[in-house]
Amino acid sequence: MAAIGYEHVRCQLKLAALPPQRPARVTPVTRVEPMADHIAIPGGVAPDSDDPLSHLMFALKHEGVNLAILMEAFRHVPADDVVTQLRRTPSGGYARLAGYLWEQANGAELDAPAITGQSVDLFDPDRYITGPTRRNARWRVNFNGLGSIRYCATVERTPTIQAGIASGLLDRANRYAEGLDKLLRDRALAWAYLHETQDSFAIEREAPNEGRARAFVALLHQAHERRPLSEDYLVNLQQATVSNPLDRAVAFRHEQNWLQGPLRGAAGVTYLPPPPAIVDELMEHLMAFANGAPGVIEPVVAAAVVSFGFVFIHPFMDGNGRLSRFLFHHGLCRSGALQDGLILPVSVAMKKHEADYLQTLQSFSRPVRERWQVTWIGEDQYDFNYAGDPQYGLYRYWDATACVEFGFRMAEQALDTELRQETEYLMRYDAIVRKVNETMDLRGSDLSTLVISALDNDGVVSKRRRDQFGGRVPAAAFELIEQAVRQTLEAVPDEDDQ
Repeated sequence: MAAIGYEHVRCQLKLAALPPQRPARVTPVTRVEPMADHIAIPGGVAPDSDDPLSHLMFALKHEGVNLAILMEAFRHVPADDVVTQLRRTPSGGYARLAGYLWEQANGAELDAPAITGQSVDLFDPDRYITGPTRRNARWRVNFNGLGSIRYCATVERTPTIQAGIASGLLDRANRYAEGLDKLLRDRALAWAYLHETQDSFAIEREAPNEGRARAFVALLHQAHERRPLSEDYLVNLQQATVSNPLDRAVAFRHEQNWLQGPLRGAAGVTYLPPPPAIVDELMEHLMAFANGAPGVIEPVVAAAVVSFGFVFIHPFMDGNGRLSRFLFHHGLCRSGALQDGLILPVSVAMKKHEADYLQTLQSFSRPVRERWQVTWIGEDQYDFNYAGDPQYGLYRYWDATACVEFGFRMAEQALDTELRQETEYLMRYDAIVRKVNETMDLRGSDLSTLVISALDNDGVVSKRRRDQFGGRVPAAAFELIEQAVRQTLEAVPDEDDQ
């Protein structure tokens, strides 16, 4: 099966861009058909020449928008070829897209004929999540991507994402919180802030002390201040999350960093973020997207793009992971779609699905790592040579679809599993304490410890706890606690039963 479209151009021009996930191939079919691992194309629909421009225009029509390939490829397409095509079809939508992208890729102006025809979108809104429209009057092209022509994420409208948008997740979270007694709501959210902090650190194999935990909880509360992102603001946030004063930043990084795995030497380098020379530029574009997202982009989509985009850029030498998860909350809160003070403990959900989280990160980091040549010099010293597109298109144009799907799954679990389960746990705890207090007078701390122990042990007070508290708790109290716990567990159904 001959590859055509993007994959044909990528191979023909020896581009550094990553291969498309589903390359177009000529197969014995009667119509264009998306398959699991490719797009089947009838021979009569395929381009009739090897000319890169014809394959790029074919790809725009049948494969969607792959800016990493398009922007790199158009730097190899002669200007005369584009002008000739425009003279043939000055009102053709795909010819105008080609002219627009050629100029953006080359930073030069074509000697094009007068352009006619209605404005055409770069991204099809039926296929992609799109951003605000910026019209290019010269080409009558609407740039409507998630970002800018210099930094843009792509999010396809997959069934998972469409279902996530239709679910009204944040509205459901607000209604759930509104339906709780204020005291119960405050306790559930206190749990959410604390465990969001602990699990965000745990993902990085760290356990914060009380001071660091308190600082991160305070940081999470700042998300509701809805401050726009800026370098100064992010630097302040980074300083608040990093305890080592030598690792606290004063600006975005000006040196190369990398992620290190357990292997020795170059094989242990698992990811290299963009070189420091372009970090400032990429962060300016990412921050502009984040600041323009409220009221325009679906909040979970925007939050996931900013969160993962930030960690892929890795603008600091330390603290990037925790800050990226904070930015997920920042995006949800800044959208105004969550009530003030409400938080979804997404890091708790991520910790429980850590393998999926790692896989989502690696869907970007692994192929990018392959574009770097790493030489171990010795004594933790490396020589890094980027063998990709000189314009660093891999970092500028990336497919965020998997990241957004993961973001929806984690936000859904944060609400419907983590927050609901903790709230039900608190309701059970309160009901048990009330029942015991109606009959017996026990120390509050003793009763709390025994109730929690029994709830965590399927309604049984362990022998160890009986021995520990036997000197000041009557034997009948243990039986009463067990009975109250079992009755309460039977009265409140488990999540799986609902």
